[in-house]
Amino acid sequence: MKLLPNQREFVENVYGRLDENGRRKIRLAIKSEPRGNGKTGLIAGLCLCHLLGPESEPRGEIYSAAIDKKQAALLFAEMAAIIEAVPEFDARTNVIRFHKQIEVLEGPGKGSIYEALSADVRRGHGLAPSLWVYDEYAQVKTDELFDNLQTAQGKRKESLGIVISTQAATDQHPLSVLIDDALKGADSSTYIQLTAAPEGCDPFDEALWQAVNPAWGIFLDETEFRAQAERAKRVPSFLPRFMNLRLNMRIEAEERFLAATDWRACAAEIDVEGLKGKRCFLGLDLSSTTDLTALAAFFPDTGDLLTWFWKPAEGLDEAERLDHVPYRTWVRQGFIQATPGRAIDKAFVAHRIGGIVTAYDVQGCAYDRWGMGELQRILADEGINLDLIPWGQGFQDMSPALDALEKLVLQKELRHPKNPVLDWCVSNAVAVMNPAGGRKLDKAKSTGRIDGLQATAMAVGLASRTPPKKQSVYRSRGVFSVDVAA
Repeated sequence: MKLLPNQREFVENVYGRLDENGRRKIRLAIKSEPRGNGKTGLIAGLCLCHLLGPESEPRGEIYSAAIDKKQAALLFAEMAAIIEAVPEFDARTNVIRFHKQIEVLEGPGKGSIYEALSADVRRGHGLAPSLWVYDEYAQVKTDELFDNLQTAQGKRKESLGIVISTQAATDQHPLSVLIDDALKGADSSTYIQLTAAPEGCDPFDEALWQAVNPAWGIFLDETEFRAQAERAKRVPSFLPRFMNLRLNMRIEAEERFLAATDWRACAAEIDVEGLKGKRCFLGLDLSSTTDLTALAAFFPDTGDLLTWFWKPAEGLDEAERLDHVPYRTWVRQGFIQATPGRAIDKAFVAHRIGGIVTAYDVQGCAYDRWGMGELQRILADEGINLDLIPWGQGFQDMSPALDALEKLVLQKELRHPKNPVLDWCVSNAVAVMNPAGGRKLDKAKSTGRIDGLQATAMAVGLASRTPPKKQSVYRSRGVFSVDVAA
């Protein structure tokens, strides 16, 4: 195979780095680039290299994973075509087309097997991969198969996992989390090659097209590329897809209430201790039983935002499958508090509110009217004095709250601590507009939970419509005396 320069660089960095024992150092390799740059051919060559070539081992196991059987079949078809074109390969292997498997019968790698897996089949348990490759990981909604394959690598001394994909649309997708962690360089056993257009670029700059597409002028279909660019100019709804697939930018196809770039620009280190005693407003989105409960505290004098989340401990596995987010990891990291049982224990929420009231100068708490009766009784029993303000979720209350929140974000006057749960809620939120121009968040149109953003909007909205307390002139001017003539 003749490799492109960036493909050769990828192979040399993955296979050429050895540890002190002379073993391959890289255990996970990530290659992310725009569509149409020859990833299928590269993956096919690497899989054959491990199946019956120089990286093969007796009774090895090679797996390719994809979102569905159709996608998985593309790589299998490429490998089968190469085998049929090389008589030596054809004589040494048995290609089982129905099951998308290839067996090595003779020579190097004898007894090894290749199998195409799809994410709609729960696999990975009991496997011992020599090599696994995940094709277009950005398209999957759960990291279950990825986790199963990665944890199975411990069964072999030089097992290797490779992810080759365009970028996902959001920061919260498992691929984005994987890429961001790899770019930090904290794990020397992980290698990443990311080829993508930068934020704020001109997506119709042809010099940019060539810079981020290694196969430009070689085998990339330039006519089709330009046709898609022209369509993106004419049809605004197609532009995000063009930027994601052809420029490998992390961008969503559907417009959200807050753009990811604007929200990320407000991330900051929050001095929690320094906020003690300062004025703040709370927003509470209380869940029914099993959903996510969110509490936000906004400090208007500093622009700081703090958030807390709760989720029932029982049913976290099912919740992960439904919402496609790592709830268990967030619980371990302290971003979510798991309450005992299958329903939210409101006593935990009341306890947190009590601590906030003690630590800060809480002016009031805006809350969604649903399900507050039990919590109000607990707060009363615990002697927690708090001004509770009902806050409707319709246009009347939410529209000015969203306007106030949007203004803070766009002017970079909001400071949030980059909580992944809140970031996920923000990335899911879609706002709808009424004929008068008012807005509210729409859970039906949103792609996931938005409770954290609802709570934040209520807290900011309450602060925006509450006039600051008038302070005595003597606090700033001081006391002065006047001599009165006799």
